[in-house]
Amino acid sequence: MDYLENAKSWLLGDYDEQTKAEIHALIDSGNTTALEDAFYRRLEFGTGGLRGIMGVGTNRMNRYTVGMATQGLANYILKNVPGDNHSVCISFDSRNNSAEFAKITANVLANNGISVWLYDELRPIPLLSFAVRQKKATAGVMITASHNPKEYNGYKVFWSDGAQIISPVDKDIVAEVNAITDPSMVKFEPGDKCAEITLMGKEMDKQYMDAVTTLMLSPDSVKNHEDMKIVYTPLHGSGVRIVPALLDRIGFKSIYHVPEQDISDGNFPTVKSPNPENGEALTMAIALADKENADLVLATDPDADRVGIAVRDNEGKMVLLNGNQTGAILTYYILRRRSELGTLGPKCFCVKTIVTTELIRAICEKYGVKIYNVLTGFKFIADIVRRNEPDGGEFVCGGEESYGFNVGQFVRDKDAPISCAMVAECAAWAADQGKTLYQLLQDIYAEFGYYKEGLVSLVREGKAGAEEIAAIMVDMRNNPPKELAGTPVVKVVDYLKPEETGLPSSNVLQFYSSEGDVVSVRPSGTEPKI
Repeated sequence: MDYLENAKSWLLGDYDEQTKAEIHALIDSGNTTALEDAFYRRLEFGTGGLRGIMGVGTNRMNRYTVGMATQGLANYILKNVPGDNHSVCISFDSRNNSAEFAKITANVLANNGISVWLYDELRPIPLLSFAVRQKKATAGVMITASHNPKEYNGYKVFWSDGAQIISPVDKDIVAEVNAITDPSMVKFEPGDKCAEITLMGKEMDKQYMDAVTTLMLSPDSVKNHEDMKIVYTPLHGSGVRIVPALLDRIGFKSIYHVPEQDISDGNFPTVKSPNPENGEALTMAIALADKENADLVLATDPDADRVGIAVRDNEGKMVLLNGNQTGAILTYYILRRRSELGTLGPKCFCVKTIVTTELIRAICEKYGVKIYNVLTGFKFIADIVRRNEPDGGEFVCGGEESYGFNVGQFVRDKDAPISCAMVAECAAWAADQGKTLYQLLQDIYAEFGYYKEGLVSLVREGKAGAEEIAAIMVDMRNNPPKELAGTPVVKVVDYLKPEETGLPSSNVLQFYSSEGDVVSVRPSGTEPKI
């Protein structure tokens, strides 16, 4: 798109005066790079929804791009979902403009005759997924950019099973969104046929916590260690109420808060990035843990679908565990306890993603539980759950290396509150055996072998960055490495070739060495990085 002509069309169009003033300021600043990035394309409504920097422009998150996405979603529902009793659940996190975007989404849907269940205050993604299932809603929308920097916001779409949309629904919704080419096509104002917007809140929190308590496996261990000291931080996000309430509900009495980070603030003032994958984000929580001699640190991201943890090592020092280690500990604990309790049936299964540690596979094989390997993204884990339901298959647990995990059937996405509860219970169970979580991980390595992983991210922002990332992937395909760490590459897997992988097409490459090492290369679907 001609970015300058596109910007001028907004100045002449039916946009509010504040938006036009911001465009004038952008033009007058002489920053052509910023102006081009704001207007050179439409913000892509991908297979999961929108995610982008907030601001004016077609390539930005603002009231107009949110409204156009919502009108497209409404049009899809009205054209393709039988009946006339449609409803959508909506939640939002602590990011700047999240509450406003949620209200715009609710109003546009209601103006299209679609009933809305809107959370009264910020709530995590797991509570949105849970509400969709409980309310038997047609769809759900979560306003969040997850763990992205503060400049971002996003719009995630969930379907009637509480999972993020996948093919073919996602592509059909994308087509409807792309057909909305101008804000004049959006029902921002009420018309003849408006539906109700109903608030929901504490009653849904209670139902969620009631459900989660049924997943607990070692209540006696929790009672034995109810005073175990746990530090929790929501990193200014939406886990602020639900996680401490859930930990208290299952029996833990010594929960310490980081007061500065309990404040819901989209500027995330105490961290460089509100991402528990970044160790820096847990600095204040670890300092509090050392002050109070706490055993465990738990941190959730703004939409509370990811959890980062820190535990004490053999010298008593707090150390961070990565997503693979946390996933392995939880899988081991859950399968071992369910095996001991006799509740592992023949149709039980677990799921992991292709970039997640094979240690989880080894654990599943020991306990005779089927393990599925899927593309990156929890929507693919949820798809396996959906596919197995008709035959009575039971999803036990599953996760991905990017600090996402879930247990049970109540939620169809990453669930940090459930993960926090299960990690704390596992710590109590380990303590019953005179061990820490760190020592439990050492036991797992001793039994199944030592697995080591690392992550390197290259951030490349803007239009030029997107082009550079695309070029890197082209070069990797055309010139794959001949060796890894001095040993020859013996296999290359290209996930753009579904006929070879048996999975949907995805822009991912994997290189395997003769020593069993594997390097995965992929562009992020949600951030400007590879």
